[in-house]
Amino acid sequence: MINEAPLKQTEAGRVRGREGWFILNARDAQWFEGDFGAYTRFGEGDVRFEQVGINIGVLAPGQPACMYHREDMQEDFLVLSGECLLLIEGEERRLKAWDFVHCPQWTEHVFIGAGDGPCAILAVGARPTKAVVYPESELAQRHGAGVTEETSRPDEAYKNSTPDKPVPYRDGLLPTSN
Repeated sequence: MINEAPLKQTEAGRVRGREGWFILNARDAQWFEGDFGAYTRFGEGDVRFEQVGINIGVLAPGQPACMYHREDMQEDFLVLSGECLLLIEGEERRLKAWDFVHCPQWTEHVFIGAGDGPCAILAVGARPTKAVVYPESELAQRHGAGVTEETSRPDEAYKNSTPDKPVPYRDGLLPTSN
């Protein structure tokens, strides 16, 4: 029998306390904010999900979700609300709510908030083995999401970024439900 995992309350929201099944509303979860938007990671806390990462990221118009990159594991994305621009394999694609994006391993990509309000994106992917490359891309640089010299070191790619801070959920990040 698999036991229910207790949820621990932190100043920035609730996180899983140990292994087990659990139910957690995204608005009650621990959130983070920084240069690359606001986000919550459901598999975090005292014990991380081992196989799959799942999170919701919220971007303001013009805000990149991360640095343009490719990695050795599959990732999938679903735009939940708002609009964004996807930079993928050197191309730009405009996305809206309910657009789904599949990125096989080593697909170069990044999302940029667009439209006139926040964009919420669900991201699901296998836990990476740390093999990631941040390629030099003029397109990504124009959107503030690109490195000037290719690197496989996240600390180099994000050297000019401020660390994310844990924060409680803020009204308006996610669409309201009926």
